[in-house]
Amino acid sequence: MHRRTAMLGAASAALALPTLLRSDPALAQAPAPAPSPGTPGFFRFRLGSFTVTTLFDGFFQRPAAGFIRNAEATDVERVLRESFLSPDPLRIPYSVTMVQTGQHTVLFDVGTGGQLAPTGGWMFANMRAAGVTPEQVTLIVHSHFHADHISGLTTRENQVVFPNAEIAVPEPEWRFWTDEGQASRAPEAMRPAFAGVARRFGPYGNRIRQFAPGTEVVAGIRSIAAHGHTPGHTVFEVTDGNQGLLVLGDTTNRPELFARNPGWHAIFDMDPQAAEANRRALLDRAATDRLAVTGYHFPFPIAGRIARDGQGYRFVAADWIDGI
Repeated sequence: MHRRTAMLGAASAALALPTLLRSDPALAQAPAPAPSPGTPGFFRFRLGSFTVTTLFDGFFQRPAAGFIRNAEATDVERVLRESFLSPDPLRIPYSVTMVQTGQHTVLFDVGTGGQLAPTGGWMFANMRAAGVTPEQVTLIVHSHFHADHISGLTTRENQVVFPNAEIAVPEPEWRFWTDEGQASRAPEAMRPAFAGVARRFGPYGNRIRQFAPGTEVVAGIRSIAAHGHTPGHTVFEVTDGNQGLLVLGDTTNRPELFARNPGWHAIFDMDPQAAEANRRALLDRAATDRLAVTGYHFPFPIAGRIARDGQGYRFVAADWIDGI
């Protein structure tokens, strides 16, 4: 079987199951709940002269059964229980990283916009609580184009949410999801994802800029190819002075599962072998260089460090605020 055909088939199987990857008009009408007083909102710290803020966007739930392709259900359940997580339902958070460089206010992905899971869409309230409005965002940098990362670009009526932002996208990711030939050959279950990309990015027109993997997106933010989760999935290294942060996107889903067991393959990964290779390399680098990290599906506040732990790794949540 041709590699690309296999990827499309695997993606079709994944897209047929979880709603977070689809642009489903019925789901898009679900109202976003207001955060309760107990809901975590934002977390802020310094990275050199930059200000980093993580923004909680909510969560979705699914059974752990079937979530990992190459592990026994009993092993997955054991790891979850040891991490004090329920296997049914397994709660998977959404959170966005924001960096203020002095020149730019940058969002890495934009959350669900309250248009997927009914327990999502809290990023905008939490952004405002952190003192930033969508109008102040000058740059949005995308890790990849799954619906839980791009739906916040537009309203339910598909109106622009960030009127002053440039949209920076990985060139391989853009090429794949905007290729009409790919869309026409894709399995039926996968086609809504192609349509969702066209819908969300369309209103931004000529404000979309493609960048090549490995290049600097803006001063202080360099892209790192991390393909496998999707064809153009990208990680970002943010540096100022001698301090560094890796914005890991979906390199791992819940770290209790995939950092601890970097060889496990999530159902959402389109090329699981490539995703695993990049996950191992990036976690090793984060641990070796003692870099700060954020992860889109990490437990809030999603900022912390990666430490080696046996044959795998563990996420150590941040407890620093550094004067903010």
